[in-house]
Amino acid sequence: MKKRKGQRRGAGSLKQFQVAVERFVATAAAGGRPQDAGLGVRRVKSRKEMRKERRMQKKGRMRDYYQRKHLNRSPGIGEGVDSGVKPLPAEGGGNTGPGSLEEERKKEKAATARPPPARAAKGKGRSKQTRRMGLLEANEEEEREIQRLEKALGLNKRKNKSAMPQAFARDGLDYILGVIEPGAAGLSGLYESDDEMGAVEEEDLMNEEVDSDPGQTEHQEGSGEDTDSGQENEGDRACVMEMETSQDDDDDDDEEGASQPTGGNAGADCSNNHVHEEKKEETVSQKYIPPQLREMSETMDAKKKEELARLKKNVKGLLNRLSEPNMASISSQLEEFYMTNSRKDMNDTLTDVLLAACVTPALMPDRLMMEHVLLISILHHNVGIEVGGHVLEAIVKQFDEHSRSISETKECDNLINLIAHFYNFHVIQCVLVFDILKKLTSNFKEKDIALILLLLKQVGFTLRKDDAAALRDLIIEAQNKANNVGKQFQDQTRIRFMLETMLALKNNDMRKIPGYDPEPVEKLRKLQRSLIHNNRGDFLLRATLENLLTADQVGRWWIVGSSWSGVPMIDDTSTKKQQNIVGEVSGKIMELARKQRMNTDIRKNIFCVMMTSEDYLDAFEKLLRLGLKDQQEREIIHVLVHCCLQEKIFNPFYAFLVEKFCEYDRRFQMTFQFSMWDRFRELKSMTNVATTSLVRLLVHLLSKKVVSLSIFKVIEFSELDKPKVRFLRQILQKLLMETEPEELVAIFQRISGIPKLAMLREGLKLFITHFLLKNASSLGTSEQTNLLKERVEIAEKALQTKDTVLKF
Repeated sequence: MKKRKGQRRGAGSLKQFQVAVERFVATAAAGGRPQDAGLGVRRVKSRKEMRKERRMQKKGRMRDYYQRKHLNRSPGIGEGVDSGVKPLPAEGGGNTGPGSLEEERKKEKAATARPPPARAAKGKGRSKQTRRMGLLEANEEEEREIQRLEKALGLNKRKNKSAMPQAFARDGLDYILGVIEPGAAGLSGLYESDDEMGAVEEEDLMNEEVDSDPGQTEHQEGSGEDTDSGQENEGDRACVMEMETSQDDDDDDDEEGASQPTGGNAGADCSNNHVHEEKKEETVSQKYIPPQLREMSETMDAKKKEELARLKKNVKGLLNRLSEPNMASISSQLEEFYMTNSRKDMNDTLTDVLLAACVTPALMPDRLMMEHVLLISILHHNVGIEVGGHVLEAIVKQFDEHSRSISETKECDNLINLIAHFYNFHVIQCVLVFDILKKLTSNFKEKDIALILLLLKQVGFTLRKDDAAALRDLIIEAQNKANNVGKQFQDQTRIRFMLETMLALKNNDMRKIPGYDPEPVEKLRKLQRSLIHNNRGDFLLRATLENLLTADQVGRWWIVGSSWSGVPMIDDTSTKKQQNIVGEVSGKIMELARKQRMNTDIRKNIFCVMMTSEDYLDAFEKLLRLGLKDQQEREIIHVLVHCCLQEKIFNPFYAFLVEKFCEYDRRFQMTFQFSMWDRFRELKSMTNVATTSLVRLLVHLLSKKVVSLSIFKVIEFSELDKPKVRFLRQILQKLLMETEPEELVAIFQRISGIPKLAMLREGLKLFITHFLLKNASSLGTSEQTNLLKERVEIAEKALQTKDTVLKF
């Protein structure tokens, strides 16, 4: 059979050669050029055309191989019958003449008888071939689309096609390749050319058909014909693979491995598939970051690290040169750093450098500590309270960590010195110092006693001035602790010295405290006052020790604008109950704000700050820290007056708060004056309770000389109605009866001697004469009547005089 087959192939090749010669001669006689006859002169083809021709020839060979192996195989034919092959015409594979090998095979196929089972197999094979051809055509269409897109993106001009294009990584295609197939995101997943990709796809499709073809096992019998046919097929396949010179050895190895039986390696394949799925799941589970953000974040991280390193170097250089003479220049440079850099970065860098310089295992000089804390206090006042708050929080947390461990180093002493000087330079209030003293007293060990002595030596007398009662309670607690626990110590000298120091503080005896010298601190305080630009407002931090230690869980209320998510990070039932109560109160306040027609966010914030403040000083500080602008600041006075008039009983809280704002800046005073003029026009519609509250508010402000009687200049005394008469009568009566004569003279003298207020002075005299003195008998007793007449005389004299001292 092999011999006949070789003879037939030789005859077919000879005939094909003969046809090619005849076509060449005919073309030459006609004056044309031979196209694809196989002989003659050919035109030089471009690389693109040659690559396309090779690709199409290869696809034609693959189709020919599929035809011979699957479509025209007939197991029932004897040895003398060859399995005819009908190759499909390849695209661009050249024109075939009438006497070509294809026609000869058609004749042999027509002369060969086919049994009915073979016809059934042929029909089944043709349906598979149709499906396969459709898939191949779709692949070709996709390849053309890919080439078009590559040309549009400029990817076809790359010199190194073995490496992944940079555009793939920038656009996130490396991630997509990794999701589709593990390892495909690297260089192994990118083919060198379209031919290699097409060859691998066709080989995979061929292997799938070989494994899934049921006719291959159903029609095989144990005859020599099948064996020879199988050998022939293997030989043809080897021949085809040898002709494919563009394919790599790795592809050949892959195909050989794919053609092996899969039954014995089922377990290995299952395990490999399982590992493959796990890798794929891990790849998919990773969070996807867009390429633009990924590239930007990497660039920003590198730049950020470089900027922080340079900033730390600059800050460290300034602090190394820090001294009293150059304090002004260094503080101004650090203020410029705060203006040009992020405040968070500056706070972190300054805190790290300060702690590295001051908190060491050895005891640092007191002068060095004071200079560093003085610098922080200047920045705390000029830049913002978050500077001192950040440094203080870091110091307190380190002190809490070091106080728990038993060591002979001096870190705790240095930290206590820093906290004491924070108090000396008016950064913190005495609450934190007392909390630390109470904590040390409750522990009451040798190290704690030494720290108590150090802290009392630094700030003891200042604590006595600020809160003598708390210091007295602390001394009593320390004495009780010494009586109960002091006997356990072998050396009682330190305890006796501590008690003597506390007794000296209690008696205000500075001589009994050795080494106490307040002059260096006072000298640096004068320097501090000269370098602070912003003296307005209260910059003292009132945070307690517990507030600072739990700042990450409950927020930093002492810093304006410090954000907190509101979700606690500690699981404590008492904390949860307290948070629920706070939530309910805030909900009630918001509901109350809605009822009071606080219809804007600014008015709501002002209302909530006033309702939740401890006293008028606390409310004043919090309202100033809201950072309202010119138009927004006016809402503070409007909300204050509105709330004051809505109270059922007059609340002096609003009067003192308005007084504080009017003393703080004149613009609040002018806003209050305009607000009062609006209220004067609404006296007819106001209730008696609101009128009474307004009277008492004005009497308080007039007696404190916050506003003057010129506030009544808009009232026309010639056109008074009953509400205005009643309103002015109450104000003047309370002002005359409840004010001391000296203060009364000062109040009325403020509008004397001013030509523009002449009408107001005459109107007040007339009103006092006709509406107060005539009705003086209605006051009750004669003593009150006589007192009112005396005060009226004093007021009239004060209105007529200017810059004169009245004698009583």
